[in-house]
Amino acid sequence: MITAVIIAVVVIAAAAVLFVGLRRARGGGRGLKHRFGPEYDHTVARHDGDVRAAEQELRERVRLHGSIKAEPLPPGARERYVAQWADVQEQFVESPQQAVTEADALLARLARDRGFPDGERFEEQVSALSVHHARSVHGYRSLHTATRGLGGTEEMREAMVEARHLFEALVTEHTADSPRHHRPARAERGHTPWALPRRHAKGSGAS
Repeated sequence: MITAVIIAVVVIAAAAVLFVGLRRARGGGRGLKHRFGPEYDHTVARHDGDVRAAEQELRERVRLHGSIKAEPLPPGARERYVAQWADVQEQFVESPQQAVTEADALLARLARDRGFPDGERFEEQVSALSVHHARSVHGYRSLHTATRGLGGTEEMREAMVEARHLFEALVTEHTADSPRHHRPARAERGHTPWALPRRHAKGSGAS
């Protein structure tokens, strides 16, 4: 009789431990999904649906890059970056491929200046950015892919538009010359066409 009671207690305790472990695992997954948003789904897809492997990778990103503190931009750097991005957007109309290549390099430099890994190690830089800018890092990845020239003009235009979200996040956060408030740069006051125009193919009959 006593033996049966002991066995029952052990079984109940083991079940309780398993239940708590499962709840923590599910809770951790929900926390990662909330933190990474679309980047969570992207990582799961890249692991062919293996949720456990994807979550392990995301936890490793947080461990490696979660302590990064964004460095303030030096005085005047923000305005220079905004002007350079505006120039790249204007260039897109005549030379989409060159524009996306220069925009990709510009984002890499900006991320580096904000304290993220150097853009020459693209995957490491994107992993670090995804921990702090999970909802806008996809555009940077699309832009980087577009530099290979595998897509058409419309794909490059969409990549530029999406990448702008990360650019804005990095360039408008706390800067050395503007601790709390940012005076709108010229490009932010409506003088720069953030929505890129679609490039019409030559010979389309347009006058």
